[in-house]
Amino acid sequence: MSRITGAVKVGGVVGQPVSHSLSPVIHNAWLEAGGIDGAYVAFAPKDADGFAALVAAGRAGLIAGVNVTAPFKEQAFASADKVSKAAKLVSSANILAFHDGQVLADSSDGVGVLYALAEQAPALSLNSAHVVMLGAGGASRAAAGALLQAGARLSILNRTRQRAADLAADLGAGVSVAEDEGVLETADLVINALSVPPQIDLSRLKIQAVVMDMTYRPLVTPFLQAARDRGLTIVDGLAMLIGQAGAGFEAIYGQKPPVMDMRSVLMAHLGEAQ
Repeated sequence: MSRITGAVKVGGVVGQPVSHSLSPVIHNAWLEAGGIDGAYVAFAPKDADGFAALVAAGRAGLIAGVNVTAPFKEQAFASADKVSKAAKLVSSANILAFHDGQVLADSSDGVGVLYALAEQAPALSLNSAHVVMLGAGGASRAAAGALLQAGARLSILNRTRQRAADLAADLGAGVSVAEDEGVLETADLVINALSVPPQIDLSRLKIQAVVMDMTYRPLVTPFLQAARDRGLTIVDGLAMLIGQAGAGFEAIYGQKPPVMDMRSVLMAHLGEAQ
């Protein structure tokens, strides 16, 4: 394969497993709509050595950039020559762009959260808002930085208190560890960053509260359905996915994605009703 300069720009998503990823659907739709001479594929290296080989291909100019998902986000961060503020804050990267033998790392998870909130909960002001984050893993960490920069204060509610305390300590001012579900009573926004449906009492939330789930399969998770049944504003993970994908597309292909109704494209792909 020739170098990407002056040729088809090849990008992709890297993960293990990765066959479920919607990223190829998103990026190839944008490439087609924009008439861009590019390709976007899924890479599934079996281990850290395989991921390192992929990065080496990027350094050699064979790949323009990749979106990175589990379990390679930390390795992606460690492989970079230059790291954005967002990636540095969370010590992981979900975007790698390759330029002149250099590896540039960024994290767009926080961007995705802000995009989703603006799209589906436009009345919510994050400035001085109280956000309760369910979970203390990488997804929580990635979202927290953007929320703090937007002026919110965070409470981390996690089954393992020590893990929540470690995350709060890393993030610094504006983040605390929730003692129990009583913290929900003052929440303006609750975000589920767990991979499983959370078991919490949504009746504690005020009626103006917004509930978000980072999961998008199913689109309306049991957690979101319970919130909808209470009459609360809900924000789904598909909106977050679209928001974070835009930053990745720009990093890989050097231009903003074309304007189109990406949500409708994905809903049709998933077989979801509008």
